[in-house]
Amino acid sequence: MDNDEPLEPETKDEPETEPAARNSDETVYCEAEATVAVEKEKPGGESSETDLEIEDTEKLFTTGQRELYLEACKLVGVVPVSYFIRNMEESYVNLNHHGLGPSGTKAIAIALVEVKAAATDNCIMEEGTLSLVQMLQENYYLQDLNISNNDLGLKGASTISEFLQRNTSSLLNLQLSGNNFKDESAELFCQAFSANYRIKTLDLSHNEFSDKGGEHLGQMLALNIGLQSLDLSWNQFHTRGAVALCNGLRANVTLQKLDLSMNGFGNEGATALGEVLRLNNSLVYIDVSSNDISNEGVIKISKGLEFNESLKVLKLFLNPVSMDGATLLILSIKRNPKSKMEEIDISNVLVSEQFVKILDGVCAIHPQLDVTYKAVQGLSAKKELLLWTNPMKLIQSYADQHQITVIDFFKSLNPNGRMMMSVGDFRKAMIQQDKVPMNPYQVRELIKKLAEKTGMVNFSFLKTEKR
Repeated sequence: MDNDEPLEPETKDEPETEPAARNSDETVYCEAEATVAVEKEKPGGESSETDLEIEDTEKLFTTGQRELYLEACKLVGVVPVSYFIRNMEESYVNLNHHGLGPSGTKAIAIALVEVKAAATDNCIMEEGTLSLVQMLQENYYLQDLNISNNDLGLKGASTISEFLQRNTSSLLNLQLSGNNFKDESAELFCQAFSANYRIKTLDLSHNEFSDKGGEHLGQMLALNIGLQSLDLSWNQFHTRGAVALCNGLRANVTLQKLDLSMNGFGNEGATALGEVLRLNNSLVYIDVSSNDISNEGVIKISKGLEFNESLKVLKLFLNPVSMDGATLLILSIKRNPKSKMEEIDISNVLVSEQFVKILDGVCAIHPQLDVTYKAVQGLSAKKELLLWTNPMKLIQSYADQHQITVIDFFKSLNPNGRMMMSVGDFRKAMIQQDKVPMNPYQVRELIKKLAEKTGMVNFSFLKTEKR
């Protein structure tokens, strides 16, 4: 169509509208993996099939926007996706499991150059990857791209790597989980992310990287200056790969969140991680769940924690750690007055009442700390009942006695009187306050009720009652 002519509205009873101008700070999402998302709810009975149903699309889009996608579909010979047409003006479009294939991906990529955001899934393979990359070269708004579970393989990794090395995209978050990447792909990503400084979040979980891949990715970590979050869970790293990754971490100064769960670090990998913790002051979250780390490895990790001043979350779930190892962990926090640790997950470990007493002593020094374990051995039913008394009922009872609202109580915990606090600050305030004494179990239940995914506790939604 002639781009010099003004676009006419589809119906006469609708005023002409132009797409609002976007600035560089506005986030656009592209989702391709099955997740719980901020997705616009589908009307009843809507399926994910690619048959075209466009009875109401004229009301949603200008002729140019809709026709661009429809013409692209004709060009590549595919049936248009009705769900995409209905939602192409949304800032987030979830196209999980729509069976797009390479050609369907290409059609959407063509439309995205002019429109806003889309997503792909189901065997887009290297041809579809190339189409997406061509789109990204001209799209300056897209910040989140999820092309997980698409069997991209080595050719897809090569295409993505070449694109990322240019540092010309607006992408900040890239999810590449479950794409059959092997060690050769890791070498390509090493080249890409040694040069790329724009991507902040990278998901390479559920791939097939082994120790050789760990060496490449360790080299990447040593050189990268942009990544803040990296997910390498569910790969095949063992001792050599674990040591290589940790060597890279020793030089890295930007990474804050690292998920290495479901690998095979073992105690030698845990030893290398302990050295990282001794030196690194940027990591705040580490997950090494299910890595065959026993008490021997926990000893090394604990020694690192005695000097660490940044880590807030350590997950060791599903490792063969006993109560003795768990005790070493919490005592290392006690010996470090500068520790910022807020959460230790050893939720498969049975502990004793003596352990709980030691933990209470540690929490007296570090009230922000919460340790999740499986259960307390030999605890009487009466004591267990006291531990799990509903915390909200206790707070409501206090509020009633003092003729205030529950929100008034929570606001009193925050020095600035606001309705939101970080989880760590809230836990610390609840343990230290003496108006409604609570144990760590009850505080944990409160946090489950009030916390958001952002790491903040929000009590503004609680019903306010009149005094």
